[in-house]
Amino acid sequence: MSSARARKHKLILAVNAGSSSLKISLFKRAGASPSSPHDTVDLLLTSTITSISQPPARFSFALAAHGAGREASKEPVSAIRDHASAFQHFLEYLKREASIDRGEIVHVCHRVVHGGDYFEPVIITDESYHYIERLSDLAPLHNGGALSVIKACIDELPDAHSIAYFDTSFHRMMPEHISMYAIRQDVAKKRGLKKYGFHGLSYAFILRAVSSFLKKDPSQTNLIVMHLGSGASMCVIQRGKSLDTTMGLTPVSGLPGATRSGAIDPSLIFHYTNRAGRITHDRSAAVDVHVTQAEEILNKKSGWAALTGTTDFGEIVREMRRVEERRAKGEGKEGEEGKWKLAFELFLDRIVGYLGAYYVKLAGEVDALVFAGGIGEKSVELREAVVERAKCLGFALDEKANGEVDKREGAVVDVGREKEDGKRVLVCRTDEQLEMAKECAMNPKFWEE
Repeated sequence: MSSARARKHKLILAVNAGSSSLKISLFKRAGASPSSPHDTVDLLLTSTITSISQPPARFSFALAAHGAGREASKEPVSAIRDHASAFQHFLEYLKREASIDRGEIVHVCHRVVHGGDYFEPVIITDESYHYIERLSDLAPLHNGGALSVIKACIDELPDAHSIAYFDTSFHRMMPEHISMYAIRQDVAKKRGLKKYGFHGLSYAFILRAVSSFLKKDPSQTNLIVMHLGSGASMCVIQRGKSLDTTMGLTPVSGLPGATRSGAIDPSLIFHYTNRAGRITHDRSAAVDVHVTQAEEILNKKSGWAALTGTTDFGEIVREMRRVEERRAKGEGKEGEEGKWKLAFELFLDRIVGYLGAYYVKLAGEVDALVFAGGIGEKSVELREAVVERAKCLGFALDEKANGEVDKREGAVVDVGREKEDGKRVLVCRTDEQLEMAKECAMNPKFWEE
């Protein structure tokens, strides 16, 4: 028996480290039935820790069987200082309030944003840990947090196997002419400079859930998917495979996000930081811009936070609506009030630009537009605006269904109007932790027969 294998009915912990958050779900491995081959895990509980980098952190804990222990909702916890202490707090709460023995946890699945040349899940060893560590510069908002949680897991759960699941894996089949950059290929291949793509665990879940909803085999499913959140990306899926995606070598490319710039002219960073305070090619005005400084600006000091002062897209929409209401009453003000609409329209413009390109890449053979991620799931206004722009492609929104997504149950919600050509508009409640747990449960190399 391999040391990575565990007894059938033990517990799987799925951990998803964001830039300032930690999402955790605990599952029990279940036996799938012929009628439900993908029902391989049962959810026991979930926990979310937010505002880790902006203390006090907020801790939430909910049991699938309510009443089986004390739950928590956004409780401030001053002892949480970083991802590692957040995970330790979760384990202490798990034992104290849910009476679950940590020894029952046999596998811990970690979402790791950048996997480089790793295309399959890997058991964490010294070698794989240090390889992921070297990739942190390519995903500075996430890989570091994931590594600190992995280390905490090794320390706190020494008998469990930590398994890394990579966001880049889903995109490994992208055609070479799409994933490559127009630079010298001897240098590119030596340094691993190509489009990797991200949010892969989310896209894998969405493909599985949406193809099931459409009653189609995943290998026959074509989708344009928008994972819209503080980190935002899009993916075009052709016959169940990633054909193209907006993020590239790093997550900073493509769509703008809460603090990310999205795609820009590569020379912009040099003009942004020069001493002249204007566009110039005068060498005396140039500043020696280090990679870390450029990453800091483009990853953490850009996006709609730079445009509006807030990372909360919901606040941007609310303020935009308030401005429109005041102007309708003749009470509008010039100047800063326009920033809300500008940020909204910039994000919208970038989304529909990629949407149109992806529609052409699929030659119009699209089964569905899919909205996912925190903004994609919650923003009625953004969905309405995107589909309005896409109506020339044959997509139409059901306004009533679009406004009632929160009232509907299930992983997939139909918000489109029925059309003869079968083009659908859907919202998918993506779940990266569930995707990792299912993949772990279905992988025979991790379990005894």
